[in-house]
Amino acid sequence: MSQPLRRSDRTGRGILLVCVAVFCFTSMNTLVKLLAATYPVPEIVWARYTFHLVLLMVMFPRRTPGLLAGPRRGWQVTRSALVLLATVAGFTAVSQLPLAQVISINFVAPLFVTALSVVFLQERVGLRRWAAVAVGFAGVLIIVRPGFAAFHWAMGAALAMALAYASYQIVTRMIAHEVDVLVSVFYTAVVGAVAASLVVPFFWVTPTALDWLALVVCGVLGGLGHFALIAAFERAEASVIAPFAFTEIIWATLAGLMVFGNLPDAWTFVGAAIIVASNLYVLHRERRRAGAA
Repeated sequence: MSQPLRRSDRTGRGILLVCVAVFCFTSMNTLVKLLAATYPVPEIVWARYTFHLVLLMVMFPRRTPGLLAGPRRGWQVTRSALVLLATVAGFTAVSQLPLAQVISINFVAPLFVTALSVVFLQERVGLRRWAAVAVGFAGVLIIVRPGFAAFHWAMGAALAMALAYASYQIVTRMIAHEVDVLVSVFYTAVVGAVAASLVVPFFWVTPTALDWLALVVCGVLGGLGHFALIAAFERAEASVIAPFAFTEIIWATLAGLMVFGNLPDAWTFVGAAIIVASNLYVLHRERRRAGAA
C-alpha cells in the first residue's frame, strides 16, 4: 500500500503543477495570437472549448454521461458563462496587445475577488487589504495609462477579462463545497463549446491542415492547464504557490519577444510589479487571518 505524501512533498507537487499550468496557458495564448492574425476570435474560442470537451470525454469516458446531472446546475451554467466571457475578452486582448501586457492586467483579478467577496460572500476585508487593492489598481492605471496616447481599446478587453474571471472565482467559492471539481470543469467545456458553436458559423474561415492542428492544441493546452491549476491548489496553500503563478509574466514576455519580436514598455513592467506585490500582500494577510481563526 502506498504511503500518504508528506506535506513538503504535496507542496512540491503543487508548485510543479502550477508551473505546468503556467506553461500551458502561455503556450495557448501564444498560439491564439498567431492564429488571430488569420482567423476570427469566435472561431479560436470555439476550438478552445470544443477540443477541451473532447479531451475530457477521452480522459473520463465512463463518467462524462452523468456529469451534467450534478447539483447547482443554474450556478454551474452561470459560472461557465463567466469563464466563456473571460476567454472571449482575453483572446480579443491577446490578438491586439503584447502577451505580457495582457497577462499583467489580468493579474488584477485576485484584487477584484477581494472587493467582490465583500458584497457576494459577506467577507470582512480590513483596511490593510483594501489599501493593497487600491495599490494594485494603481498598478493597472500605470499599465493602461488612460488618456495617454499609449492607451489601446483592447486594454479595456483585458480588464473585462480580469473582472469576468474574478466573478467566476466568486461563484466557484459559493458552490465549492457542494459540487465535484470534474463536474465544474465539464460544465465549463460544455457551455463554452455549445455557445461558441452557435456563433462560429457566422465567422467561419476554413483552416489549413496545420492550423487545424494548432486549434486542437489550443483546446488541449487550455484543458490541461485548467486541470493542473486545480490540482495545484488542492495540494498546496494559495499563498505558497501564487508566486509561481505570477511567473507567467516572465514566460509571456519571453514568448512575445521570441515569437513576435515585441517587448512591453517599462511602464508595463512597473505596473506589473506593483500588481504582483499587492496580490502577494493580500495573500499574506489572508494567511495570517486564517491562522488566527
